[in-house]
Amino acid sequence: MIGVLFVCMGNICRSPTAEGVFVRRARAEGLDRRLRINSCATHAYHIGRPPDARAIAAAAARGIDLSGQRARQIAPADFAAFDYLLAMDRDNLADLRARAPRGHEDKPRLLLDFAPEAPVREVPDPYYGGPDGFSRVLDLIEAASAGLMADIHARLGDGSL
Repeated sequence: MIGVLFVCMGNICRSPTAEGVFVRRARAEGLDRRLRINSCATHAYHIGRPPDARAIAAAAARGIDLSGQRARQIAPADFAAFDYLLAMDRDNLADLRARAPRGHEDKPRLLLDFAPEAPVREVPDPYYGGPDGFSRVLDLIEAASAGLMADIHARLGDGSL
């Protein structure tokens, strides 16, 4: 079982969107039983709350259901439990590395490391913007998901891409 954890500041916009996108991709590729996919926050602002209504709507427009997710904060055990800890931006990446237990400091990475062709290196926070921001987030996450899935296939050694 390979664990993938998506991380943003509040776990109500970007990281739950990434979780939903990647769950759908894993199911489509028949890997949902070989992957543990989750999301969380670096901060405790929204613990227990569902994703932002705009994130839910933007994802639903693409056939992705985020409505069952609830925000949670990263826990020390997550660093050992997940193989991929993927931050949406450099601030959250720095926060993850600062919180990482000894030996796990290099495990967190930027999600968009898996989308080298993307015009940006960070998934922008759409919270204070309009609906177009949520669509842009989905576009970036979908691009990174393809590269992430290729990396997972290589790790599994199944070459089934």
